[in-house]
Amino acid sequence: MGASKIKAPRGTFDVLGEEASRRTALEARARSILEGAGYERIETPVFEATELFARGVGESTDIVRKEMFTFEDQAGRSLTLRPEGTAPVCRAYVEHGMHKRRQPVKLWYLSSFFRHERAQAGRYREFWQIGAEAIGSEDPAVDAESISLLAALLAEMDVRELRLRLSSLGSLESRIEYRERLQAYLRANQESLSDEVRGRIELNPLRAFDSEHPGTQRVMRGAPLLREHLSDEDAEHFAQVRALLDAAGVGYELDPTLVRGLDYYTRTVFEFTSDALGAQSGVGGGGRYDGLVEQLGGPPTPGMGWAAGMERILLAGDGGGAPSAAGAPPPATLAPVELFVALASSPASSPEGEGEGEHPREDLRAAAFGLLSEARSAGLSAQMDLGGRSLKGQLGHADALRARYVAILADGQTVLKDMQGGGQEQMATNAVVHAVLRGHHAL
Repeated sequence: MGASKIKAPRGTFDVLGEEASRRTALEARARSILEGAGYERIETPVFEATELFARGVGESTDIVRKEMFTFEDQAGRSLTLRPEGTAPVCRAYVEHGMHKRRQPVKLWYLSSFFRHERAQAGRYREFWQIGAEAIGSEDPAVDAESISLLAALLAEMDVRELRLRLSSLGSLESRIEYRERLQAYLRANQESLSDEVRGRIELNPLRAFDSEHPGTQRVMRGAPLLREHLSDEDAEHFAQVRALLDAAGVGYELDPTLVRGLDYYTRTVFEFTSDALGAQSGVGGGGRYDGLVEQLGGPPTPGMGWAAGMERILLAGDGGGAPSAAGAPPPATLAPVELFVALASSPASSPEGEGEGEHPREDLRAAAFGLLSEARSAGLSAQMDLGGRSLKGQLGHADALRARYVAILADGQTVLKDMQGGGQEQMATNAVVHAVLRGHHAL
């Protein structure tokens, strides 16, 4: 009698045939969208020091408490198969001195991750995620760009019945008072809470909003909401993120109960869901993590990012991902920048001025972000400054990227500069993309 068959471990899977082709096409589309926006590929080790996730993700999270695959190596060191991608990328940012580079540093990855979860459709113990991180700028445009890029990828993959939930957790400081109020509320109603939520009141009370326990859900309908405790600065930051998403035509639903399962999130958080997936509807999401780099031993550094499950995207896609000639992977180098969108530093400054120390009007920023989104939708490789630089600094950035054209938005006028030919022309903002697509050689 022959030996018994050996099967793949529970919660893992083999990638074969058509499935492999669909995954290849998804990778190609992710690379095209993200590298076209200036994100560089990064890959971190499959296993990391366990301390990275205990410190970075949070010891009170389900990931660290229940879901990590942790083992000791021959030297007795505790190692963990990576359960998520943001903490390893931030560790690499610190270890390789990326704070010395032009900020924000924009990175993307496509990697396998591991969590000991209950296996079900589209959710496995070994799974693959596409992720993007922008580290080094607190500009609300970073948040809006990040969300817009994931929206573009999901749209390209024809993900069905898609919804975007959006909220703000505020800064770490602004959450202290709220946390105390929420803890007091939960203690007053603890007889109706699940055992798990009761055990988390002191460690992580916000996770009560995620509970599927009926009694806990009834209690949480009357719980105080974090949006009522945002500082003026946090509220303004969130308002700017929403204004930029509006300018880019990205629809969203405000959900004050949205929390993410990781402790490092601050300010903007978001999640894309697909109703086509049923109860486990999450496709991808993320948020801002302004304290994580410092927590891992680096300098105080803001950050923003997201991750989306490959298996979830393909499961929710309407047959999307079939390979085609147009979907072939581009070269590994970043795409040349065809349009760089710059802002005059004040409404009164001329497009050629430096405008040091001044800032553009918010409606001008929204127009610039709308132009950026329009250019990307038209297939152009386009970027804009996300580091709050003066016009002189923005033009230096465009020059470093070897941008073909630069559109400079000022009050009531937009100037399109041909960076190769040296000419320039004033035009309506809504004519810029058409001019670039025409190859505006007559400038």
